[in-house]
Amino acid sequence: MSGHSKWANIKRQKGAADAVRGKVFTKLGREIAIAVKVGGSADPVANSKLKDVIAKAKAANMPNDNIMRSIKKAAGEGDATNYEELTYEGYGPGGVAVICECSTDNRNRTAGDLRHYFDKFGGNLGQSGCVSYMFNKKGIIVIEKDSRIDEDTLMMEALDAGAEDFNVEDECYEVITDPADFSAVREQLEAKNYEFLQAEISMIPNMTTKLADPEHIKFMDKLLENLEDLDDVLNIYHSWEQDEE
Repeated sequence: MSGHSKWANIKRQKGAADAVRGKVFTKLGREIAIAVKVGGSADPVANSKLKDVIAKAKAANMPNDNIMRSIKKAAGEGDATNYEELTYEGYGPGGVAVICECSTDNRNRTAGDLRHYFDKFGGNLGQSGCVSYMFNKKGIIVIEKDSRIDEDTLMMEALDAGAEDFNVEDECYEVITDPADFSAVREQLEAKNYEFLQAEISMIPNMTTKLADPEHIKFMDKLLENLEDLDDVLNIYHSWEQDEE
């Protein structure tokens, strides 16, 4: 569900969420379950990982009822499948680096599905570490441009809160943080009533890859589309530099 943090990718994600909202919410429910398990608590006040996933879910317009239901289910108030977190890495067509963060109750099924789509669309699934060195983990907060938001004020508030960087795109503002500072920055901006299009810890490529071959572009788009459609795939990060159109 994530690439690098350019608005072209945010628009793709938002459109996908509108088209397959139920699937997106199901994946977020899994992330909530993992956060409860890893953080050892169903209370977001005591579990910072859960608090961050809740913020991500709210940015995706997941209803509060769905969020609370997922938390209760993960805490044992319902039938909760025991998922494990796995990360797969590989190359798409034209050498695009791809990372897939997954949660699964059957790693053989998940690996088989991923390998099938990488092979089908001109890529290859690699070994752990084959592309992750090309990415940096960062906190990403995206805020849509609005006449009520003063750019200079937002920038100063973000930097004062501990953000590393502040970028201005055509249709949004991007606040970049160190992963360790993400929660604090997000909470301070939330307290000032900013609404987020995206709020999550993401993998940002050190360098991007442009695709000139129309077949590579077609296959890369198909690869991402099919990977996003897999229930076991929670997040996708890639180095493809897509044109705005």
